[in-house]
Amino acid sequence: MEIINGFEAAKAKLSRQITVDLGKVSPKTQQRLKEIFSRDITASEAVAQILSDVKEKGDAAVLDYTLRIDQFKISSLEVSRQEIKAAYNQVDQDLIDALKVAAERIRQFHQEQKDYIFHGVIGNEWGQLVRPLTRAGLYTPASTAVYPSTVLMTAIPAKVAGVNELIHCTPPRSNGLVPPATLVAADLAGVDRVFRIGGAQAIAAMAYGTRSVPKVDKICGPGNLFVTLAKQAVFGVVDIDALQGPSEVLIIADDTAKSHYCAADLIAQAEHDQLPQVVLVTTSTRLAREVQQELAVQLANLPRQKTAAESLDARAVIAVVKTLDEAVQISNLYAPEHLELMIEKAESYIDRIINAGCIFVGELAPVPMGDYIAGPNHSLPTGGTARFSSPLNVADFIKFIDVVKVDKALIKKLGPSAIIIARAEGLEAHARAIELRLNDQ
Repeated sequence: MEIINGFEAAKAKLSRQITVDLGKVSPKTQQRLKEIFSRDITASEAVAQILSDVKEKGDAAVLDYTLRIDQFKISSLEVSRQEIKAAYNQVDQDLIDALKVAAERIRQFHQEQKDYIFHGVIGNEWGQLVRPLTRAGLYTPASTAVYPSTVLMTAIPAKVAGVNELIHCTPPRSNGLVPPATLVAADLAGVDRVFRIGGAQAIAAMAYGTRSVPKVDKICGPGNLFVTLAKQAVFGVVDIDALQGPSEVLIIADDTAKSHYCAADLIAQAEHDQLPQVVLVTTSTRLAREVQQELAVQLANLPRQKTAAESLDARAVIAVVKTLDEAVQISNLYAPEHLELMIEKAESYIDRIINAGCIFVGELAPVPMGDYIAGPNHSLPTGGTARFSSPLNVADFIKFIDVVKVDKALIKKLGPSAIIIARAEGLEAHARAIELRLNDQ
């Protein structure tokens, strides 16, 4: 863990540029790519090949890559309604009840957002219509963990927005089945169809359409490097939500903060994998020292101890600055995905935050509350992109259609100016289209 003292040193370390390396893979992954494609190939080249094959061969290519990459054969890409119904019998009732509570909270938050945003305007001369997307594609990763919360967070705002059909792709387990908790969450969120497809081939299937998988208008949801590269490549064929990077948290803490809360929240992000960015910016040298000690204590009995410890050793930063003003400046420069305010009178600092994916106010608001149950979306901008982008929300699933209405009075009033501009641009046909109508008046 790196310790930084002073505002200038912290500013230099944490004022990041947006440099997302989407091509770097581990030696193990590079070897696996060579085995799958029978030649040395980069991650980007592999994704391009998968996209091309799925576009050309459809289901056959999806099934082939599922066998080659995931190393098992499946007979049906789509999960049946019977499988989804049966999933309820394979999930603890406590988890089902908790998912229902989360779903309702998420639905309420996004419904309030819809009520605030969805106001079409039609006036005498102009207007704007609000229309939901027809079909959205959702992706949920699956590795050593299961993410029913991600299903809720992507599907519910789409349904609230009025999307007609939701298509959900997620990798199956080694037995060819989708985790039951994922299926329950999909059902609770109103997903229409679920497919047992993972990786770049899932993104390709939703982007281009196959015999089994319908083409969508937009693809949302996090994934690994290959999913991210595939989303980047199909943008323009379909819309995408974002290119999600590793999870991150920045905690602003003063002398009133509890060291065991700070340590717990840093570890909570670090346990995802070896890539999360965890930062503590504090005005208290004492707290910085105590958090260091507390991290070691809490890591000792953590099930994912190795993963969290490696992440903290490689990427954790504690910065000690003089004032909370300096801490806020550092945070706004860093533009964190998750920002925790563990400071006295935390609410009074909300208006000073310019860049953040989500602000967690006070010591009783750890990031996991937002991950699962609070209501606002946990699909947040990463890598500093909170400087210009937003959490996933209902606006991601709508489009605006502008309306222009022109009567005799308006064309007489504005037409001559439009003609002058058209001719200045060298577009005579544009000018004449307006002149014809002026001459008919």
